[in-house]
Parts: sequence; C-alpha cells; structure tokens
Amino acid sequence: MLNLILNNENIGTHLSPGMPLLDFIRYHQHLTGTKTGCNEGDCGACTVLIGELRDNELQYRTFTSCLTPLGNVQGKHVVTIEGINMDTLTPVQQAMVDQSATQCGFCTPGFIVSLTGFCLGRQTDPIAAIDGNICRCTGYKSIERAAATVKELLVSRNEEEPIDFAVDHAIVPGYFKGIKERLELLIAVNGEHAFENAEELQMNTQLVAGGTDLYVQKPEELMEIPLNFAWNAAKDITKQDNIITLGAAVTVSDLLESPIMQAHFPELKSYIKKVSSTPIRNMATIAGNFINASPIGDFTIFFLALNTILEFNNGRILPLAELYKGYKELDRNPDEYIQRITFELPSLFHFEKVSKRTHLDIASVNTAINISVKGSIVSGVRISAGGVGPVPLLLKATMAYLTGKKINENVVAEAIQTAWKEISPISDTRGSAEYKRLLLGQLIKAHFITLKLL
Repeated sequence: MLNLILNNENIGTHLSPGMPLLDFIRYHQHLTGTKTGCNEGDCGACTVLIGELRDNELQYRTFTSCLTPLGNVQGKHVVTIEGINMDTLTPVQQAMVDQSATQCGFCTPGFIVSLTGFCLGRQTDPIAAIDGNICRCTGYKSIERAAATVKELLVSRNEEEPIDFAVDHAIVPGYFKGIKERLELLIAVNGEHAFENAEELQMNTQLVAGGTDLYVQKPEELMEIPLNFAWNAAKDITKQDNIITLGAAVTVSDLLESPIMQAHFPELKSYIKKVSSTPIRNMATIAGNFINASPIGDFTIFFLALNTILEFNNGRILPLAELYKGYKELDRNPDEYIQRITFELPSLFHFEKVSKRTHLDIASVNTAINISVKGSIVSGVRISAGGVGPVPLLLKATMAYLTGKKINENVVAEAIQTAWKEISPISDTRGSAEYKRLLLGQLIKAHFITLKLL
C-alpha cells in the first residue's frame, strides 16, 4: 500500500503506483484546483508541492503532477492549491489579485503553488521559481510584479527556517509545522517502501526514477505494468581528491544546488537554465537522462565530455561513452541499473546548447568540451556533440587531431572540418542537416572563444 500525506490528510491507497499523481488528485481525491493542461510537463497548470525528508530536513519542491507517478510520492507530503488555502487570501494569492495577475484563472493555481514553493525554499529569484508555468491570456508583466511582491515578503526572513517563517506570516497554513514529525512517523510505521516484496520488484520490472520522459511517452502503459521505484537510490554528491561521485537518484536541481558542483563549474547555473524548467529539473535524474538515450540529451552530452564512468548495481563498470550501441540501444542488461556516476574534475570546461526557444525546449544541437592546455598546446581534450547523429557522440577524430596542437584560428577551423566528417545529422523539425552541421562548427569555435583560448 502507498502511504502519503495529501495536504493535511494521511492517505493510504492500493491504486496503481503507475497512475499519474494528477489523476489521483483530481479523480480519486476530487481536488480539482490542480488543472489538467498539456500532460507533458510544459504548462505548469498541474503544479503541486512535494515535501520530502532529506538528511533529516523537510524540503519542498515543485513537481508537475501530470508526469509524477503515484509511487514516487510514497512517504512524502503532497500539497495542492487546496492545501494552501485558508479563510482569507494568503499573501501570495493577494499579490496575484493586487497586480491583476489573473484573467481566466486556469493557470493561476499553478503560479500560486510555485510562488508558495519559492517561499518555502532558499531560492533568491522568484521568476526562476515560475519558469515552468505558462499563462496564455493575462500577460506576464502583471505576474512578474506579483512575483516581485512575493520576494519582498521574505526580506525580513534572514536565517529563519523557511517553513516556520511561512507559517508565522500566513503564507501557508499552520499544519505545515507538524508535517516533518508526521512524515517521520509515517515512514517509521509503514517503511520506506510501498510493498512488502520490494526486493522482488527489482527483477523484470520497469525502473522509474523521475519519470519525466516515460510519462510523456507511455503513461497509460505504465499504469498496467509492474514498476520499480528508485526509493533507495542515493541522492548524494561527494568529492574525494579530484573525483566527483553522484548517486543514481541525483536530480538536475540537486546538481544545481550542490556546493561541490557550484565550486568547480561556475557557469553551471547558466548551463542548467537552458535545460527544461524548475519543476522538471526537480524531478529528472541525471542517470535517467543517460538511460533515456536521446541523441540530444543535454546532460548526456555534458557528462560525455567529462569522461564519466557508470557503476551498475551488479558492480559492472562502463564508460558512459560505451553505453550507446545504436539509436536507443544500450549496452545494458534488463536487470542492470545505474548505481553511481563518477567523473574527474576538468581543467577547462564549457557547454553550449542551441534550441528554437531559449528555455524549455529540446536542443537542435548541443556540445561540451573538456580541455587541458599547457602553454597554448592542447595536452588533452574531449568534445561531445548531440543532435548530429543517432546517438550522443564523442568526437574522437576531432579530439585526436587537436591533441598536441597549438591553438590558433587555423587549427580550430581544421578541427571543425574534422568534426563535420564524424557526424551524420538529419533534417527534422529542429533544423536541416546542413544547419545542424554549420551550427556545430560555430559552437565548437564558441568553446575556444568562451574559454579564452582563441
């Protein structure tokens, strides 16, 4: 049985753990403030808050409930717009009213949930908190003004615990103060798993981590088949000497918020802002991006350049570059799943992505470089590229050409010519084959310019 807290109510259910959380909320709990919109995680109408105990602290993040399997909220606190409402408008709701930031109202619950989540966390940019919410009629300036008003509410918070501050200032109801203890009791009584035979579920079942792609592709099928959820997968990011290790359940947001990653990848925030939206980043795992095997997976391309090593649950070690055998074809047995991800810190690193939209869009072409230079001589280099072949590519011939060369305009131009021989882009909705070929050349040159090597 699945056990969770929904708003202020403890819930136990035997419904399919593969059911989208949105369906459970609307059709089984009859909480219709959470709206059904795109069913692809793009519009934010279905946004909810998920509270989870991590390192003995209660952490809230926004999720798109249309892509969240019910099994992923086992032992967690799910908050819908109804769980925020009080007898009078909250300061977040009042800001939306005062700034005329609602018109038809369909998207409004999602915006309010996202801004309330901003108040429950340590983010500093309220606009980033609503980057996964779309409004089709009001116009964004009024919503931006409301977001700025919400930010002003937190000026006096200083180091006060966000949940306590939010309750004391009527941003959320008083029951939020007791959720941590209730979740601890829920887990103590029912365990971390939803099923007694959790170990048996490891065999011959679909493993689900974030589910952000699976639930776009086959949500109906996932309600009918046995699923295994990554309840015990590690979510830590550690550094020993020059090696970084990621647990299999590390999400994109975990990466972004990691002091280790921030220290060694100062441009990480600008890279990640090009990838999906805050709710999707809160859900999507790095390991899932690898296993999804998209030829344009942003983090697959990012980590390919870092000479990333995968460790599977059976102890097998495999370089990420050797995982891909063909389009959506992996060097992985059905009972294998990623347990750890390791890579060595780079000397110089840069990531580039170009898509039709700046934000919340699939790349036309993406690429990353990891390069070591002594003087102006390339002593080591790895260049990855996505969107230009059937699998995420490591440009081995280009890397071999550059190694030992003195960097100048002519060498970079020849490296681009070499890269063009290694790729096989196709024309599709994201651009013609020739456009992608030229674009990759420009992005390779951008690597050298941005890193001040050219």
